[in-house]
Formats: sequence, structure tokens, C-alpha cells
Amino acid sequence: MSTEPEPTEETEPGTRGAAPEPEGTEEAPAQEVDGAGGGEAVTAESAGGGAAESVSEEPGADAGEGGDSAGVDADGAEKARLSEAEAELAAQRIERERIARRKAEKQGPVASGAKLSGKAADLLAAVRAVESGAKPVAAVFSEPEPPRRPAQEPVRHRPVSAEAVGAGGSVGAPAPGAVDAVRRVLAEGGAPEALAAQVAAVLGEGADDQLRADPWQLLRVTGVRPEQADGFARALLGAECAPDDERRGRAVTVWLLEQAALAGHTVLEMPALVAALAQRSVPDADAAVQSTIAEAEALVFQDALDPAAPEPAEDDEEGAERPVRILVGLERYALAEESLADGLARLINSVPKEDGSAADWERAAGSAEGSAAELIRAAGAGGLVLHTGGEASLAEPAALLVAARGLGLRAWAATHSPLGRDRFGALLDEADPHAPARQVATVAGLLSGAEGPGRDADGAFDLDLLVVLDAPQLDVETAALLVESLPDGARLVLGGDPAVLWSAGPGRVFADLLAARICPQVASRRPDPGPLGELVSGIGIGELNQVEAPGKEVVIVPVRDAGEAVHRTVQLVADSVPRAIGVPAEETQVITPGHGGAVGTRALNAALKERLNPGPGRFGGFDPGDRVAYSPAPGRTLPGQVVKADADGLHLTCAGEPVVVPKERVEQSVRHGWALTAHQAVGGRWPAAVVVLPGDAAQALSRPWVYTAFGRAERHLSVVHGVEQALPRAVAEIPAKPRTTRLPVLLGAQTPTSG
Repeated sequence: MSTEPEPTEETEPGTRGAAPEPEGTEEAPAQEVDGAGGGEAVTAESAGGGAAESVSEEPGADAGEGGDSAGVDADGAEKARLSEAEAELAAQRIERERIARRKAEKQGPVASGAKLSGKAADLLAAVRAVESGAKPVAAVFSEPEPPRRPAQEPVRHRPVSAEAVGAGGSVGAPAPGAVDAVRRVLAEGGAPEALAAQVAAVLGEGADDQLRADPWQLLRVTGVRPEQADGFARALLGAECAPDDERRGRAVTVWLLEQAALAGHTVLEMPALVAALAQRSVPDADAAVQSTIAEAEALVFQDALDPAAPEPAEDDEEGAERPVRILVGLERYALAEESLADGLARLINSVPKEDGSAADWERAAGSAEGSAAELIRAAGAGGLVLHTGGEASLAEPAALLVAARGLGLRAWAATHSPLGRDRFGALLDEADPHAPARQVATVAGLLSGAEGPGRDADGAFDLDLLVVLDAPQLDVETAALLVESLPDGARLVLGGDPAVLWSAGPGRVFADLLAARICPQVASRRPDPGPLGELVSGIGIGELNQVEAPGKEVVIVPVRDAGEAVHRTVQLVADSVPRAIGVPAEETQVITPGHGGAVGTRALNAALKERLNPGPGRFGGFDPGDRVAYSPAPGRTLPGQVVKADADGLHLTCAGEPVVVPKERVEQSVRHGWALTAHQAVGGRWPAAVVVLPGDAAQALSRPWVYTAFGRAERHLSVVHGVEQALPRAVAEIPAKPRTTRLPVLLGAQTPTSG
């Protein structure tokens, strides 16, 4: 795993924890959180146009200057009803209650299977004794207790982003008096008074007193950094403020674990956490971690390095120890991973409903071909199946759904984005023109109840088969909610391209499941067609191949500096691609590594707006007709367009559906959307894509990023190329950054390995 748990300075827009930042604080190369996947299909030799003929050589208008005042994505509200974000959070609360009840029903201790000594033994004994209530904190180190599974802790405060707080009161709107009291404390400490509502919401009742007693609680608000909290603490505490303050150590420890979660980790190894605390000027990092665990603000785990190794015998006099690694994580992700493992084991070990004989499933498979037939057979035989493949492979889950409906199953599909939903829905229409309705939803809509079959009397989804596409985008919490919502005897198929960027939230669920080999896996043998398919497929295996593009499917546009990159990007979108390829500007998507910098999304969107839809931006920086990226919840981005603005807020249309964003939420939840990052674009495809690779973005490139960005193009890909040899090097040598998770170990303890 990475030894640095912190993510980049700016979180990916629409990802968990995104918070407003002043302009100019970001560096373009450090915007994307790396994921698993491959990159692009052009060779270094083609940087000068070798892959295909450039279409941007014709004269075009210069990129204009413009302003983009959109803030970072956040939760939004829909008109005349509960917002999608509110409904989703409500559904998540219900599911977490169900998860807690399920875990409380488990009986009997679970053996840890390891012997520890020294600090590790003290640490493990401390958390277990304190969590179980057997000993006070002061007594736990003198007499460690036998290892036992940590008991479930009561719900505690956790960081809440500014976006979540403002989304129609989805986190609970604090009383005006409480906000005013917090505002006074913030003013005394020199902190922005605008944080008052967020602080009051996350700390709850008596937030002002809590803040005075422990100023480092300010770190609970997403976007606040330790050095800012230190300054606030110095202003409030004066001479009492010191780097070795126990309160500071605990707060920084929790903050680091949250930052690790933003970078994709569900837990951190103890050495990495201790090293990060030392870098944050915590004098006694070990003591800080112990204090955090003793106060039940984090959990500690020990996982065997080799789960297959036998445990030492009780009477072993040699003192042999089973090698383990000590992990520390936040409760919310620990419970999510454990609940996900429990739910997956339930699906694997349960007998599917009698919804068709083996002969019926075999007849259905016989009507399909190749890997589609394999998928149908696997789904008929078991409760959990994994399916991998590129864009062309989507025809196989479509064939499975048609076959399942033919057998009388209530079968649904779920995608990451509305664009993916509509694309897969069109495939279903082709596969079964006589189907009564498209039974495909988004994952968010399914969980919130806004889409899908609804829930039965027990709160489970009212279905027999669920096919989840874009499975690499599932973080551990979302995956746990989905699995816990499935009724006993239901079938689950997780499908997706393992080479794309991983989820914006913590975990690597799909990759962990593939590596665990606990259920049938069906790899599609359908290649993506044409030069673009050949290009992207090569990137997926680390090869940047030169491809023949007789129809100008792939075009390389070399640039020397940032100014030329912006100019050529605008020229391609507004003039060259529409004229030479026949794809209008509104169907062309620009993708770039980050938001900041001279060629980030902000600069590109400003230039594209000036050319394509100039206006004064009188509605919070937006005008009717502007393309936007709207985030109804952290981690999700919906491309849309501005319709109008009035007293109710900014009116958008996203995937054909009207959305109203309250005016106080516009700055934080809506950005201009002519240019997106690869994380924002994942799950969507456009007739044409322009991928911009400025020279200062070289360090941000990886095989998954390039693979994801290049794979967003359906008919035409233009690459504005300014990184020279960094592109082929990224494809060949830079895979996804590792993420530290516990899911493989948890799965191995509950399920047998599939051959």
C-alpha cells in the first residue's frame, strides 16, 4: 500500500469529502485518485500525428478568456419533493440499522488466530478491553485480555462535508441559536464564520462548548486541515496549546484516517499511520493512536499475512507467532466491509429461489452464444457471479436479463450513471423489443427508492436477480447497502471493466472479489470494435499501440505549452470535430486530469463557454444553455444543461429529467461541464471525446486514467498531447495505486475459494 495516506490537495469533484477551496490552490497533476485500468492507444511515435491525420490544422478562433466560479460538487435538492440525496441518505440510515441488527444477532466469540507481543499486544488489549467495558482506560495496559472480536461501538460523530450539510437539511439542520453560538466561537479563534452551520451539524448539541473544550474538533468538518485547526486552537487556548496535546493527537489521527479513505483505503497499516502522524508534528505518534483507539474513535485489527498458514498451538512452548499486520480504521468502513462480507457469503452459501429448473436455464443458455451463454449458466447455478469485459460485453448482461425474464424472474439492472442507464436500456430494447418496460435503474436511484422495483415488507429489494454494471465504481459502503438489501435466495451479478478507474469512495470491491475467487467469473470474449476498441484494449494490457484510423477515429494534436493546449481544445470542439467528423459541439466531451492549473477544467470551461455560449453568468456564474456537471451526492456527477434560474434556484436538465438546485447550493454543487475529469466522466460515453494532456499533467497520468479517459469516446478521439514520453511510460509502467482493505481476508474466512 501507499505509505502516504493523504490524498491530493483537492478531492475529485463530486467525490466524498469534496469541499470548497479558494481558486489557485490546486495543482493539475495531482487531482485524480488513481484507480485500476489501462490507458490509451497511441504510441510515442504518433505524438506528432502518426496515429491519424490531425483535424485541427484548420484555422479556428482563439480560446477566449472567461470566468468559472463554480464550486466543488455537493448534494442538491429536486423540486417539489424530497431530494434524491435526502432519499439516498435516508435509505442508507435504514440499511445501516439493518446491518447493526444483523451483526447483533451473531453469537459466540470469533478467535483472532494470532499471538502478539510488545506494543501491538498492548494496543490490541487496550481497544478490546475498553470497547467491551471490562476495564477503564487507565488499567488496560497492565493486564492484557485474551483476543476477542471488537464489540460494535455506539454511533459517534464523523466528518460531514459542507455539501452534505446544506442539502436540504439531509444531515439535520441545526437550530439558528446553535449556529450563532458556534459562529461566535469561530470568530474568537479567527476561523471563517461561514463554517458555523457545518460545525453545528457535525458536533450536534452543545457544539460551541465542545469546540471551546477541544478546538481540534474543527477537523471534523471536511476541508479543514491540521495547520488551520492548529491556528484556531492557538487563538482559543493560548499558552495551553501544544503539539503534544492529547486532543490534537486524536483529532489528527482521525483526520488522517479520513484522508486515507478519500484516497481509497478502508484501513491503514500501523507503520504508515504512525509515520504520517510524525509528519504532522505529533511528538508521540504511538500514544496518539492508542488514545484514539481507547476513546473508541478508531478500531484496530490484526490480519494474518498468510491466511492459509496454521495457527500456533495453544501449548506451543517455542513462542511461535503467526505473522500478522496491524491495521487501524474508522468504524464506518470497518462495519461496511464486515457487512459486505457477511452479505456476499449469504448469497454464495444460500440456495437460489426455485425460479426455473436446471433444464430451463440450460435451454436459455443454449439460445445464446459464447460468453453470454456462460453467463446465463453461471447465474442459474449460483447466487453470486462476476462478469468482466469492455463496452461490447454489455450485450451479455442484456442477454441474461432477457433470459431471466423469460423464466419469470423479476430481473433488474443498475448502472453507475444515468448515461449508462440509458445506454444499457437501449441495448435491452434491441435484445427484447417486446419487453413491457426498461427494468434498469441507477445504483443511487435503486437505493433511494426513486427508481427500481421498490422494497418488500422486510425492506429488501422486490426482485429475484440484480445485475450491477460499472461494478468497479462501487465503494464499500454502497456495495454493503446493495448486498444487504437483497432478499434471501436472490441472485447478484456484478459486471464491469476491471481496467477503469476505481471508485471515488474507499475500497476496491470488484477487484477484491476478482482476486478472492470465491464465486464463478465469466470473462467476455467480445472485443470492442474498430480503431478505438483496438487502442483502448492495448492500453488495458499496458501497450500503447499505433492504430490505423482511416476514418480519423483517433487524432493526435501536439502542443507545446498550456496556452496552445487551451486554444487547440476550443478549436477542436467548436470547429474541427463538427466539420471533419460530423459530431456537434454538444456531443463532444473534453476530459483533462484536474481542475486547477492553466489547462484544468476551470480554465478549459471558461474558454469553451466564451466560444460556445458567451454570457455574463448572471445566475451564479451560469447562463441558460451552459453545459454543467451537477453532483446530487458526493461521488456522483450528472452532466446536464442550464435551463433558467428563478427564485427557486438554478433549473437544470440532467439525462432528460428536470432538476432544481437551490441558489445557496449552486456554487458548491454545480460546475461548468464542457470539460470534466476522468473520474467525473466514468460511466458515460460520448460520440466524440477530446482528452487534454498538458505538460504539467505528466505526474497525474496512470494506465487506469488513460484507459478511462480514452474509453469515453464512441466514434472519435482527439488527444491534445503535450506530455511527450510521459504518456507511453504511464501506460506501460504506472498501474493503479494500491488500496489497503480488509475485504479479501474477511471473505476468505467465510467462503470457500472457487476454482
